[in-house]
Amino acid sequence: MGKKKITKDTVVEKLRNYNFSFKPVLWSCMKDYSKEKFLKDLMAGIIVGIVALPLAIAFGIASGVSPEKGLITAIIGGFIVSFLGGSTVQIGGPTGAFIVIVYGIVQTYGTEGLAVATLMAGILLLLMGIFKLGSVIRFIPYPIVVGFTSGIAVTIFSTQIKDLFGMQIENVPADFISKWGAYATHIGTTSILSLVVGLASLAIIIFTPRFIKKIPGSLVAIVLMTLVVYLYRRFTGDTSIETIGDRFILATSLPQPEKLSISVSTITQLISPAFTIAMLGAIESLLSATVADGVTGHKHNSNTELIAQGAANIIVPIFGGIPVTGAIARTMANINNGGKTPVAGIIHAIVLLLILLFLGPLTTHIPMACLAGVLVIVAYNMSEWRTFLSLLKNPKSDVAVLLTTFFLTVFFDLTVAIELGLLLAMFMFMRRVIETSHISVLKDEVDLSQDSDIHTKEDILVLPPRVEVYEIDGPFFFGIASKFDESMKLLGDKPRVRIIRMRKVPFMDSTGLHNLQSFYRLSKKEGIQIVLSGVNKKVHQVMDKSGFSDTIGQDNICSHIDFAVKRAEDLLELPEEPKRKKA
Repeated sequence: MGKKKITKDTVVEKLRNYNFSFKPVLWSCMKDYSKEKFLKDLMAGIIVGIVALPLAIAFGIASGVSPEKGLITAIIGGFIVSFLGGSTVQIGGPTGAFIVIVYGIVQTYGTEGLAVATLMAGILLLLMGIFKLGSVIRFIPYPIVVGFTSGIAVTIFSTQIKDLFGMQIENVPADFISKWGAYATHIGTTSILSLVVGLASLAIIIFTPRFIKKIPGSLVAIVLMTLVVYLYRRFTGDTSIETIGDRFILATSLPQPEKLSISVSTITQLISPAFTIAMLGAIESLLSATVADGVTGHKHNSNTELIAQGAANIIVPIFGGIPVTGAIARTMANINNGGKTPVAGIIHAIVLLLILLFLGPLTTHIPMACLAGVLVIVAYNMSEWRTFLSLLKNPKSDVAVLLTTFFLTVFFDLTVAIELGLLLAMFMFMRRVIETSHISVLKDEVDLSQDSDIHTKEDILVLPPRVEVYEIDGPFFFGIASKFDESMKLLGDKPRVRIIRMRKVPFMDSTGLHNLQSFYRLSKKEGIQIVLSGVNKKVHQVMDKSGFSDTIGQDNICSHIDFAVKRAEDLLELPEEPKRKKA
């Protein structure tokens, strides 16, 4: 078989037959939706909306934008993720993981740059879902995920010290070491009242769950501290405790779509941050959906979830929002409060919209120290310090990856950490595949007792003289191809026929194919025939498309080792080919 000619009709036909794997869970849930399910979704949606309120405001401010931007993100993003998503209970919105990267983008490129980067990330997420990369992303090594989240937690904590202590610092440095140096220098400007408010907020958040299970401690802290600070400011006239209203002008109307100016230079500048947002969003969303699956017993569609996250991140920045992803804490709150279908997530978005429109002005009285306390708890919960410490007992390679990702996140930035973390993940995968892959040489006989791909009844298959079998155990890709090449160079005696047994080769990439072709050409020069055995369908297709099947001859590609040995016996009867002289 030669190479097939690609025509317009072939492309159209392939697109028609391609399964995009886009099946929003909401649509299937509506088939047997009932009043009972709606009442459970309604209650869960209202509670999750209330839970999301302080977090959305806090994440918006900590990300370097105004508080209503966090609410807009939770409203629009939360609605789209629930409407189009692949999980029954996933809640979408802004999360703490994005604070560091969003703040850095805003400081460097401004809010418009953030909007463009988020939109680009949305397109990347959409493409990931369309090309079915959801299952791949879920297998990023656990030490890398923990390194990211723990590093982000430390960074979030360090950004909240100024507001928690009420320090008077005009411009807080961006990098970790300089930031703590500035805190040490300005410790004398601490506002005792702000610190008391912050510590009281921490205490309320920590102890509320012991007495009240349904209402989140963060909401209780915000309501109580806002009331106390409002009364204190009103009756004493002291405005030293900073509130949201002192720092921001809060818009309480429906957002209008904004025109984004996108150019080639803008795309070039923002491609790296956009990639970081997309990868972090994909990892966090699928991690959240997987955790939810473990609790509910359902199975999410990872590719549909990525398409939904992509759509949300394309639309949200047009209305001034920040990146959207699946939120583990709010998703668990949804499950714990009885949420059954994506309707709960839609109700949560409607609740936040009503709060923005009718209770928005009240949020201006929330103390900044109280929000700092909320984010300190968020950082603590994100840190996974117990998991971090337990991973330090793992093999040295895992520990190295964990610490490298952690320190890159803390001392450099998340973009560098994500990119290098993914490279580390790839190298870890290749190393483990190479370690478990090997090439063996058999000269006299083949043990068939453990084989499942034979037609003979004997346990031992005796090889004819001057026939050798080389078995490749593992994928034949660029990592193992060089190992194959090195093994072939170490061979001594030259046989008449070499059987390459490929029954344990699940796939072969272009580098593996190149090495196989080179090996074939070198063998031909030596007058040695090559026979392939146990080639599976996928590997056979790679050979067909490249034309290698025709080069080696279809008769020399055998489905079973017994057929390959018979083919070798036939080749031995042919006159021996003369060795080609070197040019």
